[in-house]
Amino acid sequence: MNHPTRQFSPRAARARLAATAAATTMAAAAALVTTSAAHAEPQGFLETIKHHTTLINTVPDNGDQNPYAVVVAPVSAGTVKKGDVLVGNFNNSTNLQGTGSTIVDYHPDTQQMTVFATVPRDLKECPGGIGLSTAMTMLKSGYVIVGSTPSNDGTTGTKGAGCLIVIDPQGKIASTISSPNINDPWGNMAVVDNGTSATLFVSNAGFGVGGADGEPPVFKQATVLRLDLDVPQDKPPVVKKETVIGSGFGAQADKGVFLVGPTGLSLSADQKLLYVSDAIGNRITEIDDPLTRDTSAGVGRQLTADGLLHRPLAMTTAPNGHLLVTNALNGQVVEIDPASGKQLYARWIDTDKAQSPPGNGDLFGIAMTPEGDGFYYVEDDVNTLVLAK
Repeated sequence: MNHPTRQFSPRAARARLAATAAATTMAAAAALVTTSAAHAEPQGFLETIKHHTTLINTVPDNGDQNPYAVVVAPVSAGTVKKGDVLVGNFNNSTNLQGTGSTIVDYHPDTQQMTVFATVPRDLKECPGGIGLSTAMTMLKSGYVIVGSTPSNDGTTGTKGAGCLIVIDPQGKIASTISSPNINDPWGNMAVVDNGTSATLFVSNAGFGVGGADGEPPVFKQATVLRLDLDVPQDKPPVVKKETVIGSGFGAQADKGVFLVGPTGLSLSADQKLLYVSDAIGNRITEIDDPLTRDTSAGVGRQLTADGLLHRPLAMTTAPNGHLLVTNALNGQVVEIDPASGKQLYARWIDTDKAQSPPGNGDLFGIAMTPEGDGFYYVEDDVNTLVLAK
């Protein structure tokens, strides 16, 4: 999201972070909002979260800001260690959306940040250029795949179709993936990685969407695309098949947040369902047989809607199988039991009153810790990576 009044230079941001370091760990967890009466025994994962610790400011030396994607490295490869946290930036140093080009690497063992990759802004193989979105993953082979939803001026009026960028373990561009099925890869990816092969799921929110002037219409053309990859040893992954497995989701241009469209993707434990956070519909839907289907399921079957959800965005799965979904319109994360479709809790994880309601438009990427005892998330208004556990 574009926060023009909340910009920080890298030096000022780091100074601010250091000055407030003593206050970054909260003594007690924020209150849970529930849809039913309190229970004596813990019913969900969010009840176990006690602290929120600000780890780093994510602004690199080139000034990129607006952190979106969050990925925890599954392996050590190149400059990345297993357990490192990769964070992508959507905005450049002048805070224009769809122009960010850097991925930073937070090292939990040293509590330091380095730049993993800087993608050329004018990468010719990527239609429209570079604006790194929430779509990102790291494969077991060490290659990172990240989506680009680019703009020339920070608005959808000049957006391009974008692409997926394949980056080697040393942070160098290895290849790009573009096709008629890829148009503004937007949401966080769901992944099945078998080592020598992998399957990616990514939402595409750019079809039909134009400028954000006036009252932009909702285009029900956004999709969920499955990419089946071959992963040769020491070489970039190659697409062997692509299948649209979901379609008809709403997407809309927006001056404040660039695009509103399907964002969160998460697989069930048995991989028989793909959950999709449909921001425009204010709901979570589920698609049957995502790994094997060869036709679109449309928007799938509604799992849950409204209630504690306020424009659901990024999504991940907790160790208990519950879904954790960040809200776009307030600073809460919502826990959902997919077996019943019940919304259990909403926890405030961003209470910044600079936005109204607090945390409005601040939360994007979310990823579980390797141990499963907490989760990482970003606050894009102050360009920080936070650990909740």
